[in-house]
Amino acid sequence: MAEIKNTNGTRVIDYMARDYDSLLLSMRDQIPEKLPEWKEYLSEADFGNVLLQLFAHMGDILSYYQDRVANESFLETSQTRRSVIHHLKLIGYKLSTAAPAAASLQLNVPSTVDGTVTITKGNAFATKSQKDKPSVRFEYTYETDLTIDWSLITPDSVTNRKYYDGIPVEEGRLVKDEILGTSDGKPNQQFMIAHSGLILRSVGTSQQLTKDIILTSELGSVTQEWTLQESLAFSAEGQNDFVIEIDDQDRTTIKFGDGNLGAIPDSGCVFKVTYRVGGGTDGNVTAETIQTIIDAPDLVLLGAKVTNPDPATGGAERETEEHAIQHAPTVFRSLKRAVTADDYEALALDFKGVGKVRAERSSWNEVILYVAPEGGGYVSDVLRANLLAYFEDKRPLSTIVAIEDVDYVKIYVTAEIGVGSYYSTDDITEKVQAAGYALLEFDNVDFKQVIYLSKFYEAIEDIDGVEYVTITEFRRDGQEDQIESRGKIVLQSYEIPRIPGTLPDDPESDSDYAAGIKVVIGEEGT
Repeated sequence: MAEIKNTNGTRVIDYMARDYDSLLLSMRDQIPEKLPEWKEYLSEADFGNVLLQLFAHMGDILSYYQDRVANESFLETSQTRRSVIHHLKLIGYKLSTAAPAAASLQLNVPSTVDGTVTITKGNAFATKSQKDKPSVRFEYTYETDLTIDWSLITPDSVTNRKYYDGIPVEEGRLVKDEILGTSDGKPNQQFMIAHSGLILRSVGTSQQLTKDIILTSELGSVTQEWTLQESLAFSAEGQNDFVIEIDDQDRTTIKFGDGNLGAIPDSGCVFKVTYRVGGGTDGNVTAETIQTIIDAPDLVLLGAKVTNPDPATGGAERETEEHAIQHAPTVFRSLKRAVTADDYEALALDFKGVGKVRAERSSWNEVILYVAPEGGGYVSDVLRANLLAYFEDKRPLSTIVAIEDVDYVKIYVTAEIGVGSYYSTDDITEKVQAAGYALLEFDNVDFKQVIYLSKFYEAIEDIDGVEYVTITEFRRDGQEDQIESRGKIVLQSYEIPRIPGTLPDDPESDSDYAAGIKVVIGEEGT
């Protein structure tokens, strides 16, 4: 509430609180001094009171806009995505779009099939739709076709079918040759593509294996391809370049030059654009779920079947404002050039689909990036190829960049607990497992982590209904002692702790730990 204060003998209104109630109270506090003859100002029937309420209402609205303008004027206090986009544009940083999950498919056909079959960009596969979950579409995205010669593959003696492993696919949908519009020959033309949710991972990388967006113009019989750049500031006069801007609603606008910085498209030329939309964590599907061929007619005619032996990884939602505010300064300081280990890590994290990364120099001219995709798991062939291409114009000429999977270290924890009277054993067990899961969840751990036994005691003892807890097992994979004597587990610089039973190659014996911690119910009264 606003107050009338005396400062140096002068009555001053404290405007720190400027909502409806405080403004109305402040005006009423002025009435006895300014208008002592007004006695009925508290009456709801008094017309003057109605005016005070209107003034307070308008003051509340104006104060709201004042605060919003002040907040949105600075990056760290911005509340809207649009303001964050505009602030970061000043340092050449663009918020990342959603990243598609990648998977490797296994294809099999009857043993009688011979000859070749070609898989082309846009051939699609999908998971089966369920009542509460729609199907997820995956596509072959490489520019070069994949040809399989079945005559060279020996049939499996048990299933009597031929198998081919390693078809790289990505979640999303290809939009091919969309008519963007017709040029009017004026400078600084803009066109908005029809579908929101563009997948865009890197710009200006000539050696990309999968191009995120392809723009061509047709004028008569002449077809020209335009090049996507981060900015037109370095585009020469007449150079066929364009840039894109993605707004807070994930709508994409294509922009052309003014003739001095980038070419002006010829009047009458028709633009066609090919791009992909999608991305997000929904694409991180589990193993053996991509089993439907939806857009590959040659495979259907062969009686082919597909599946994904391993889970899809790397799917991530669009970059949040909070992440961008925290991460953008490190990318800006690197000047988008990879020299130090910190530069490599900052730039790799700027590539969507990368969840965690650790850069280490193995020699004077080789840098190893230990990469974990979004959500955990192992690096897919698609992510590896595109990430290497992304660093081509950022690394020193003599430096070799290698990408390795992180070493996931399973942490085994067994806790004997006592459950209080009138508490459900199943509910308490679930809460204890959830507490262990939170401590070892992928988003909550990092490289070179130190895992303390005391943290598990604290998390479990804080659960209402747990009378006592004794941790009888606290060790990393490969350690013989059941309890780490120092009360902590120290991991190496390329190691990340994880929950047993969460990767497909884990043995069945890890299933008891899959929720983060193995729970044993102790005897009552112990």
